[in-house]
Amino acid sequence: MSIKDQQDDQPIGPAGEKLQKVLARIGVGSRRDVEAWISHGRIKVNGKDATLGQRVDMHDAITIDGKVIKREEAAESVRRVIMYNKPDGEICTRVDPEGRPTVFDKMPRPKEGRWINIGRLDINTTGLLMFTTDGELANRLMHPSYEMDREYAVRVRGEVDDEMIERLKAGVVLEDGPAKFTDIKQAPGGEGFNHWYHCVVMEGRNREVRRLWESQGLVVSRLKRVRFGPVFLNSDLPMGRWREMSQYEVDILSAEVGLTPVAMPQMNAKSKDKLDRMQRKSSRPMAKTERVRTLRPATGAVAAPAAPRASREPQIEGERPGRKPAARQDGERGPRTPRPANGRTERGEGRGTPVADRPADTKRPAKPAPKRPGIKLVDGDAPSGKRRGAPAGSGQRPGFGRRKPE
Repeated sequence: MSIKDQQDDQPIGPAGEKLQKVLARIGVGSRRDVEAWISHGRIKVNGKDATLGQRVDMHDAITIDGKVIKREEAAESVRRVIMYNKPDGEICTRVDPEGRPTVFDKMPRPKEGRWINIGRLDINTTGLLMFTTDGELANRLMHPSYEMDREYAVRVRGEVDDEMIERLKAGVVLEDGPAKFTDIKQAPGGEGFNHWYHCVVMEGRNREVRRLWESQGLVVSRLKRVRFGPVFLNSDLPMGRWREMSQYEVDILSAEVGLTPVAMPQMNAKSKDKLDRMQRKSSRPMAKTERVRTLRPATGAVAAPAAPRASREPQIEGERPGRKPAARQDGERGPRTPRPANGRTERGEGRGTPVADRPADTKRPAKPAPKRPGIKLVDGDAPSGKRRGAPAGSGQRPGFGRRKPE
């Protein structure tokens, strides 16, 4: 039999491409979203209800909720990725019937497609959350087969012993099946029954981190995601603020899940300036009415004993904790120095060092410019599309013995 005859005898694969893959690629939604819409009858192909796994080609007419999807939009996908430092109290949905703030409220409106959240964080969890306009990228980053590990900083309340740690690493059975941490490392911070840990999971199941700790009779009082795969949350990205990744960063993230790089759309100077302004305004400063005035003790007053420091979250490098106003006790203020007879203080009395005696250069040294949030391959030897879980302690926070992205 000739080679041509052997080729003719080979079975021909199904024509077209899966519907959910096509719609995910053009940014309509992730594959999971599209599959849910198909199940609810929201998508039609050539006027008929679509089915899961159905294949389509350029000649098929696709509608979602009666709106026609233009097939030429699938010719070239736009792959943009945004990093967002989610604050407490926001939910991961586009519209909330109860009117609560959502993570999409501050997102810029893309010209093509729409933002798809890569995973979710519950309302009480803070930290790194990513969005993309490429549904295929979102699907691969969330799919367990690509083994994208997630690292969390967690504060637990209760006594933690070595046996609990070993059980959590070996695996426990939850309501939806077995689960475990691939690594756990204790971090500095916490007092009494409060302890900070960094833990790593390989999945993004609903409230998985909280449920794992709760299975040991512990209570999670704080939870923050600090890493998603090769992407680190840096202190230069304040709470409630977002930043769009560069072409280089998006290419690294794409290669991690086996996708070929896609050139980002070029923006003119006006559009780029508008995007920069939106990024700066994404986290508004505290209003004047919300600011608390810090009071200084009166001259000659005896300083009150320092109050014990409350438990707080471990600091990221470069992050400065908020300062609380000093409380003044009644009667704390000391007696004032009597004023001269003429009612004015003589120049030089009760003042600091005279100008003539001061050094010529009293300016403080300039602080180095802060580093931008980075992206780095945690495991450079891992093949594209397959990651090995990085241990807790190899991420962004140098305070926990972890190496810093370059």
